[in-house]
Amino acid sequence: MISIQENVNLSPYTTMGVSASSKFFAEIQSLEELSKALKFSREKDTPFLVLGGGSNVLFVEDYEGLIILNRIKGIDVISEDENKILLKCGAGENWHRLVLNCVEKGYGGIENLSLIPGTVGAAPIQNIGAYGVELKDVFVSLEAFDIEEEKLKIFSKEECAFGYRDSIFKRELKGKVIITSVTLRLLKKPELNFSYSSLKEKLEEKKIVSPTIKDISEVVIEVRQSKLPDPEEIGNTGSFFKNPVISVFQFDELKVKYPNLPSYPVSERQVKVPAGWLIEHAGWKGKREGDAGVHDKQALVLVNHGKASGKEIWNLANQIMNSVYQQFEIRLTPEVNILA
Repeated sequence: MISIQENVNLSPYTTMGVSASSKFFAEIQSLEELSKALKFSREKDTPFLVLGGGSNVLFVEDYEGLIILNRIKGIDVISEDENKILLKCGAGENWHRLVLNCVEKGYGGIENLSLIPGTVGAAPIQNIGAYGVELKDVFVSLEAFDIEEEKLKIFSKEECAFGYRDSIFKRELKGKVIITSVTLRLLKKPELNFSYSSLKEKLEEKKIVSPTIKDISEVVIEVRQSKLPDPEEIGNTGSFFKNPVISVFQFDELKVKYPNLPSYPVSERQVKVPAGWLIEHAGWKGKREGDAGVHDKQALVLVNHGKASGKEIWNLANQIMNSVYQQFEIRLTPEVNILA
């Protein structure tokens, strides 16, 4: 029997730690319990929201519906040969623990995605990525529960329509399906990717000439910890904004005024520029308004210094977006889901 709680404080279930409550709350560990939670939502005629690790969400106000905490676990081998292995992972598994588990067993492909907060089920929604690797690079398929048809469906890589920090689950299928498991293809003879300068520098510093996937994972963790605050110590959602993609023409114009503006090629006509650089050069790095602030080491991260409300964090985010647009004519968009 599934337990439905009322008026639950959500701050322990989100990494930003803002004070907000949900009218109803249910923790589910199976497809059967998920079905029962959705049935409750229908019977009460109340909206619902699925939470995983709570690392990519900001509650601007209380949630007047049912929060479904997805805790569906399990890591199963679907198939393997001497070169690769297919793993089916429950949506409620912690992403970083999965990465460490795979690294320990010598399964390569997701070591660059070490220390990314959240759960396995959230990874495809965002098409998580870091240091030259994205989830789509190792993705095979996923299972998701279709809310209207009340049945499990399988989505291929193509059907997920992955983009930069994007997928069909953030657009056409948002609120229509709930991811229950993800299948990944990992390599037993890994193809390492340490092209990012920060990784190269760390490896050189450690005098590692022929790195293993464990070396890559440990270096990624070290670099991330040096740049990003630990949510256990200070509330945050990691990168709050997406890195904007602009035209080469606009970039060339900006480069005249800002010669040090970094960029990463996207196509012949577009480049990606770091949102953190824009925010820092608009003067926001380390700024604080009450308990809502911008991290002093990484301007891409908004932080809760203690008792900031979701509304205060969101107000600060809007000020930053307006400021960056006024200075650079580049519109920042949140990477975080804003629930207002």
